[in-house]
Amino acid sequence: MKEGPDIARIASLVGDPARANMLTALVGGGALTASELALEAGVGLPTASSHLAKLTDGGLLSLTSQGRHRYYGLANRQVAAMLESIMGVASSAGPRRTRPGPKDAAMREARICYDHLAGDHAVAMFDGFVARGIIRPECETFALGKQGAGFFEAVGIDTAALDAQRRPMCRSCLDWSVRRTHLAGTLGAAILNRVLAQKWARRLPDSRVIAFTPPGRQAFSKAFLPA
Repeated sequence: MKEGPDIARIASLVGDPARANMLTALVGGGALTASELALEAGVGLPTASSHLAKLTDGGLLSLTSQGRHRYYGLANRQVAAMLESIMGVASSAGPRRTRPGPKDAAMREARICYDHLAGDHAVAMFDGFVARGIIRPECETFALGKQGAGFFEAVGIDTAALDAQRRPMCRSCLDWSVRRTHLAGTLGAAILNRVLAQKWARRLPDSRVIAFTPPGRQAFSKAFLPA
């Protein structure tokens, strides 16, 4: 056997349809019980428990106990980014389907990807940041540009506080619906938090969709997509 990461093991964990549905249900950053994930996977509870044990042992899920309840979530942001990338490949290489309906259009427009914004708005925002030098490419990663700190301070985001965290401030994440890059890291999370705190948008119940109000869409564009 060749040395290096065991890609086949991870692929086998993700490749089972029931486990794939469970993982996809958790990409939004939430936590669900075994019963809830069984419904997402369309399997019985004993079968779901077996799948969840494999995903947890494989390092893809974390398990948290709260009182008598046990909640499963993605192990880390890296797992979420992997799933988002796989969705992008599946979307481009998979079988063609009929045109998505309104619900799918909402997912394409704006959705949560673990803890940051994804979709059309997020990709347009990322492209604008790079074009204006607010963030800049740095080898295979991204960093805050010279104008970055001032730009984000003006919209109520303290980049110095974000930089003090152990997690990277700027990370790229492949957007499955657009198949281009959006912004992750502490800065991506801070932007989504700002959008929700300002009530420009809200997360729809039991969904990854981030629904902007008409005034909120205008405010978001003015703050993060200046001409």
